[in-house]
Amino acid sequence: MKSSEKTCPFLERMVVAWHDLFVNRESCDNWKMVNYLGQKEEEKMNKYKILGLLLAAFIGLMGFNEHAFAAKKGFIPPAWYQKLPASDRFQLVLDDAAVLDKETGLVWEKSPDTTTRTWVYAIVYAYPKEVGGRKGWRLLTIEELASLVDTSVSGSPKLPSGHPFANVQSNDYWSSTTDVGTASNAWVVGFGYGRVISLVKSGNYYVWCVRGGHGHDAS
Repeated sequence: MKSSEKTCPFLERMVVAWHDLFVNRESCDNWKMVNYLGQKEEEKMNKYKILGLLLAAFIGLMGFNEHAFAAKKGFIPPAWYQKLPASDRFQLVLDDAAVLDKETGLVWEKSPDTTTRTWVYAIVYAYPKEVGGRKGWRLLTIEELASLVDTSVSGSPKLPSGHPFANVQSNDYWSSTTDVGTASNAWVVGFGYGRVISLVKSGNYYVWCVRGGHGHDAS
């Protein structure tokens, strides 16, 4: 394991406790008590602050990856520069019917539909869709769709090892992105080989919907 990726359960617990005390005070059960105990408790809190600074210095010396850890714990927004293992990257949400990707912030269907559709019907299919009791779904842009590809894995589909998805086909999936060079085509991702390719919109391919993000290039 690289030094920049070292983790320690004890350090993780300490960072969470320090975060609750000084960053997310409203979530700390003891903060209401601390708020009115007076000067003596204020001095005690100052000691905790010093401990927090010492802990931060120790974490730096240990090569602790604070950005990946913070994303794992939900302290900072997802960022596309991160590369997280599947166990940290994916979280089941919406009654386990969907998957939150902590690298991108997108919420994916856990089990996408296995019916093929033309590009127009793929877009129309997504809008009224309901998953886990929630609407607001859409077809992905090509950048979003390709973000789930991991060409380093053997076999297919080319998804990150340990992913929680089901029924993903080793075939082509529509994006909402039209090919600007050929307006009758749209971009797809083939999860069989991890390819990104432009195909005619009248073809029938699979559909995978997401919730969140900025959406879409359809025209």
